Amino acid sequence: MPVLIVIPARFASVRFPGKALVNLNGATGVAKPLIQRSWEAALAVRGVDRVVVATDDQRIAGKAEGFGAEVIMTSSECQNGTERCAEALDKLAGGFDVVVNLQGDAPLTPPWFIEELVTALKAHPTAEVATPVLRCDGRALSGFLEDRRAGRVGATTAVFGAEGKALYFSKEVLPYTTNDYPDGEMTAVFHHVGVYAYRPGALAAYPHWQPGVLENLEGLEQLRFLERERPVLCVEVEPRGRQFWELNNPEDVPRIEAMLAAMGVE
Repeated sequence: MPVLIVIPARFASVRFPGKALVNLNGATGVAKPLIQRSWEAALAVRGVDRVVVATDDQRIAGKAEGFGAEVIMTSSECQNGTERCAEALDKLAGGFDVVVNLQGDAPLTPPWFIEELVTALKAHPTAEVATPVLRCDGRALSGFLEDRRAGRVGATTAVFGAEGKALYFSKEVLPYTTNDYPDGEMTAVFHHVGVYAYRPGALAAYPHWQPGVLENLEGLEQLRFLERERPVLCVEVEPRGRQFWELNNPEDVPRIEAMLAAMGVE
């Protein structure tokens, strides 16, 4: 199954303009732009045949080509990363059985998250999209709730059925609970990791569907699949001691730099 990883990146992020080019210091103080750290994360994934950066911005393209990435220029009309991945696949004229969307703001994504998504699609022929989820412990849940109380858009949560079929994704903390969980205790809340593995047919169809009410309200691109009643598989993954966070806001920069330092990433 030939696998393509696409890293969609735009300059005009609503919450953090230009974040793809923001420098992140590693464990030894070496500064690398966010887009480079995401590209390096993609290169660490086993069984991948090609990695490309998809962008509409010449500044991002120039920086990416400077550190050796292959770049596909895409339209500024793309509404989200999934649409950008679909355009990149079209420009490459297909030839892949699985297309992975490794969003350009997720440089801490462990390689096994993506490897397990590809394996899950092989094992579930009816699934059109697969995406990873992490079970939250009490400490993580407390952090999510604190972000919401402070008015910050933090992590996305996922709700799914017994067989892993997604029921809903939200920027609110779902399911609602009044339980008081100690730091290390596992909860019923799952953190959705913003990585997707698509079958090419589902990805190609996506840009032709109009965004629905839920996608517009939540600002979550994966809800377009659910609103079209297309099966999305949630794959529970294990952190194996690795920390994970996406760069959504300027306040996330020191948090991610601390995680890079803790993991010894240069």
